[in-house]
Amino acid sequence: MAHSADIFTLKLPSSLFPLGPGLLRARRRPWASLLSSDIGAPAPPRSYNESCSPDPAEQGGPKTCCTLDDVPLISKCGTYPPESCLFSLIGNVGAFMVALICFLLYGQFLEQSRHSWINTTTLITGCTNAAGLVVVGNFQVDHAKSLHYIGAGVAFPAGLLFVCLHCVLSYHGATAPQDLAMAYLRIVLAAIAFVTLILSGVFFIHESSQLQHGAALCEWVFVIDILVFYGTFCYEFGAVSSETLVAALQPAPGRACKSSGNSSTSTHLNCAPESVAMI
Repeated sequence: MAHSADIFTLKLPSSLFPLGPGLLRARRRPWASLLSSDIGAPAPPRSYNESCSPDPAEQGGPKTCCTLDDVPLISKCGTYPPESCLFSLIGNVGAFMVALICFLLYGQFLEQSRHSWINTTTLITGCTNAAGLVVVGNFQVDHAKSLHYIGAGVAFPAGLLFVCLHCVLSYHGATAPQDLAMAYLRIVLAAIAFVTLILSGVFFIHESSQLQHGAALCEWVFVIDILVFYGTFCYEFGAVSSETLVAALQPAPGRACKSSGNSSTSTHLNCAPESVAMI
C-alpha cells in the first residue's frame, strides 16, 4: 500500500474485478466536507399534502405525511394525550381564573364608587369569555370540531371585547400618572390583540399552508398578548381587600375608595366618580 498526504492506493486480487484491474483509489475527506455532504445536510422543509395514506406511525408520534390539519394551531397542539389532558386542565382552570378576576375587578370599581354600565358589561363579557374557554378546553377539535369552534368563536371575541372595555375603564378612571401609564399600556396590548385576532381569522379561512401558518402565529400572539394584559391587573389587585367582595355582592353608596396602585384608603369618599358615570 502506498501512502500520501491526501490519496491512498489499495491493491486487491484481480478475481474481484473481472472487468478491470484490481486497483481501488480513495481520497481522504476532512470532517468539514462531511458536514456539507448529504449525510450532514439539513432535512428538507416540510411540505403539506392534500391527503395522506394511513400512516404506520403510532398515534401522536412523528408523522411522515402532513396535511393542513397538522398546522400547529393551539387546538392542534392539545389533540393527543398527555397534551390533551393538560389542554383541558388549563382551559378549565383558566376559565375559573378569568371569572374570578372579572368578579374582583367589578367589585373594585364598585368599591371606588365608579358604577357604570361599562363596568357591568365588562363583567358579562369576561364571564362569557370564561364559558367559551370551558367549551374549548373540554370539546377538542379532533373529536368535537363544531362545539370546539363554537367555543372558540365565543371565547376569542368576548376576550377581545373585555380588554377593550377595560381599557376604557382604566383610561377614564385614572387618577394618578401611574394609572394613566397603565391605561396606555393596556391600550397598546388591546390594539395588538385586535390586529392579531382579525389577521388570524382572515388567514384561517384560506387553505394555503403559508396562510394557515400565519393564522397559527397570529393565534399564539393573540393568546400571549391577552395573558400579558391579564398580568397587568396585579396593579389594581394591590388594593383588593375583603371589602371588594362585599362591594361586588352588595354594593353600597358612599363607600370609601382606594387608589388603584396601593392599599391605602382615600381621604374622600368618591374617587372621580363623574369621569366614569358620564360614559
